[in-house]
Amino acid sequence: MAAFFSLIRRDLQLALRQSADLAMVLAFFVIAASLFPLAVGPDKVVLGRIAAGVVWVLALLSVMMSLDRLFHNDYQDGALELIVLGPQPLILVVLGKVLAYWLSTGLPLLILAPVIAMMLNLEEAAYLPLMTGLLLGTPVLALIGAVGAALSLGARRAGLLMALLVLPLYMPVLIFGVTAIEAATTGFNWQPHMLYLGAILAAALPLAPWAAASAIRQALD
Repeated sequence: MAAFFSLIRRDLQLALRQSADLAMVLAFFVIAASLFPLAVGPDKVVLGRIAAGVVWVLALLSVMMSLDRLFHNDYQDGALELIVLGPQPLILVVLGKVLAYWLSTGLPLLILAPVIAMMLNLEEAAYLPLMTGLLLGTPVLALIGAVGAALSLGARRAGLLMALLVLPLYMPVLIFGVTAIEAATTGFNWQPHMLYLGAILAAALPLAPWAAASAIRQALD
């Protein structure tokens, strides 16, 4: 476990040194959200109706556009090969890197999401399901993205390949996250949707690191 926490601390320190990358992701989140009032008009009713989908789609895209930070830099400078040759299990290494990635990218998006929702006039009843859904959903996005990032290591067009791999797998998270907010705004029970997201997270926690570790070994062979 000492190696596990050391890896998390290392990746967080690297993320802080490369804070421009995080700033670009957050800037994309804010700027893209500000385009929707310009596109559909300033009508608060219309903006409130699309706010849930906008926040979720932009969070999804923001996570996806920064996935190359997970393994690419370590793969390029040879650090990933040294990590694989180390004594710690590779699945635990992947899990640590995903956790550090979520803390440096997913958590800031989670904190910024209510500001975007307020800007888009999201109903007050929708804030709790929005934040709960993002708290459960963004780790799933990071775990699935780790598989895509590992599978695209060494590919010529890694970004495009990674998008094609992970976007279909992101759809259930997006659907349950948005429908939970719609249920809350229409007076229905939104908690079952959170149970589905929790089940997806429980399945992704053991499966995604295993798949990513297998893909990394294949890429390094």
